Amino acid sequence: MATKVKLWDTGILKLAMRDSFLKLSPRNQIRNPIMFTVYIASILTSALFIQALFWHGEAPAKFIFSITLWLWFTLLFANFSEAMAEGRGKAQAQSLRRARREIQVKKLTEPSQKSKVLLLKSADLHVGDVVLVEAGDFIPSDGEVIDGIASVNESAITGESAPVIRESGGDRSAVTGGTQVISDWLIIRITSNPGETFLDRMIALVEGSKRQKTPNELALTILLAALTIVFLLVCSTLLPFSIYSVSTVVSGKVVTITVLVALFVCLAPTTIGGLLSAIGIAGMDRMIQANVIALSGRAVEAAGDIDILLLDKTGTITLGNRQATEFIPANNVSVEILADAAQLASLVDETPEGRSIVVLAKEKYGLRARDIHTISATFIPFTAETRMSGANLPGRQIRKGASDAVEDYVKERGGIFPDSVKNTVDVVSRKGGTALVVAEGKNVLGVIHLKDIVKGGIRERFAELRQMGIRTIMITGDNQLTAAAIAAEAGVDDFMAKAKPESKLAFIRQLQAEGHLVAMAGDGTNDAPALAQADVAVAMNTGTQAAREAGNLLDLDSNPTKLIEVVEIGKQLLMTRGAITTFSITNDVAKYFAILPAAFSNTYPALNILNIMHLETPQSAILSAVIFNALIIIFLIPLALSGVQYRRVSATQLLRKNVLIYGLGGLIAPFVGIKIIDLLLAALNFT
Repeated sequence: MATKVKLWDTGILKLAMRDSFLKLSPRNQIRNPIMFTVYIASILTSALFIQALFWHGEAPAKFIFSITLWLWFTLLFANFSEAMAEGRGKAQAQSLRRARREIQVKKLTEPSQKSKVLLLKSADLHVGDVVLVEAGDFIPSDGEVIDGIASVNESAITGESAPVIRESGGDRSAVTGGTQVISDWLIIRITSNPGETFLDRMIALVEGSKRQKTPNELALTILLAALTIVFLLVCSTLLPFSIYSVSTVVSGKVVTITVLVALFVCLAPTTIGGLLSAIGIAGMDRMIQANVIALSGRAVEAAGDIDILLLDKTGTITLGNRQATEFIPANNVSVEILADAAQLASLVDETPEGRSIVVLAKEKYGLRARDIHTISATFIPFTAETRMSGANLPGRQIRKGASDAVEDYVKERGGIFPDSVKNTVDVVSRKGGTALVVAEGKNVLGVIHLKDIVKGGIRERFAELRQMGIRTIMITGDNQLTAAAIAAEAGVDDFMAKAKPESKLAFIRQLQAEGHLVAMAGDGTNDAPALAQADVAVAMNTGTQAAREAGNLLDLDSNPTKLIEVVEIGKQLLMTRGAITTFSITNDVAKYFAILPAAFSNTYPALNILNIMHLETPQSAILSAVIFNALIIIFLIPLALSGVQYRRVSATQLLRKNVLIYGLGGLIAPFVGIKIIDLLLAALNFT
């Protein structure tokens, strides 16, 4: 989905240039208080130019026109930066729109493959409708699988070509509209009305124009607006002060309104004001480039400051499909007898664990899968109450399930649960596996070792998080031994075992009360309360609808270590905003030496001593400062869009480096830039 968009894509450039003019409307300009003052100033100097052109003006028409032209350019350049950022988001949205299509769907009157089928358009579906999707069909809307298992191609959403398994129950039941079933079939209950699907929400979110300002951005906007008001008041009082001064000094001249407007625009924080919106939009766009959809700008910023990351185990740290890896028989029981019983108990078990038991018995012990119609078996489905499943055959009653559940089952029939089997269960748990005990009647046959597969490369990624000062904690409902083994294998810093939804929620609240900024990554319905409470909530796209709704960041690749990139993007956003703000403010110091002596040289000739850059004339100095003020926005657009490069060093080193580069750079650049522009104006005889 997240196709890399070039920084200066030709199509985006053309649209941004057009939108730069469209954004000159008052309705758009008033959203940015700093640039709105420049907008009013541009209108004022335009009126003064018309006056100077047809009547007696306060300054030469050529000078007023030049100032007016560059003030409008300042606005256009600021609009261009925002339009470029929005254009990159719209390009991503367009790739998503291609995944949205109007298709014919098979609506079922009942949730059964044998029920009556009604053919209708996907736009006519509503929440609660049940549809059948077969191999080759596109899933018409967001939903939950209520029956069946199938491979689904989600490349239109995730960009990954490998298909994923979707099945009823568990954490892999959520499906997304626009994806395609490539094998078998699914019966899906629709969970979104037309226009409200996950894909529709993503399209709206990646459109930069839909982005809400974050709290930090709002606070900075208020601060910059306050500075702008101060400079506005100062510049407004300079005219009556100049008039008073001239009335007492015969040789002096009153400063013109055009000069005061130029002075205000150069001293106000127009650089950061013009780029602020683009920085925020570009930050969310970088999330999209990383295949993460930011449902909240606040989450992007908060990601840069988190210090604790909580991760659900199943489906997040592990692949989620536990695989049978070993049959461990009880004393005086052959492994073939155990494998045979385990396979019989799992023949109709369509979970990944059940299928892996059948496959292991077949591949390792040559036990072919039986025809369930010829063995006269009654299969016992798994229930949360019994925590067992199994099969009843003529003369045989086979059960497989949790150790304590099977122990109770055996003892009820007068059997004994061997200590050796208990020890085997403990050994499997200490290895990080899950032990299923198999019994036939009152006899315990042995243990099936189900192993959670830790995702590849995750240990190294957790080490990187540790270097960034982020503590990782695994949360799981497993027992203490199993949790400890998986935590050690994955390389997390700590773990919380036997976790329930309410205990996860309480744990996050406790950490937040201690002053920590907490991120949570999860994919299950039981993770939803914790995800909703966390400061940064990364939901896996392979997870349930409840988890995806509770998160404020959605990882389309379902990779929990993606949080490293999320954190870096968050830090990069904060650093970029801080760097350009620092550059903008230090810029003003140099402008003082350019424009203040020029503005008041006619009123106070002694101020010429401050013309340390030796600018040609007062008019040239003022115009040079205004031109530089406009051009610097264009030069900083690439930085605003791509962001300040983040390096994994200490905060002190980062601060020192950025202050040196952008603080000192912002102080020096105007001296050089204004002088070069002044020399060019002199060469063009604009003095």
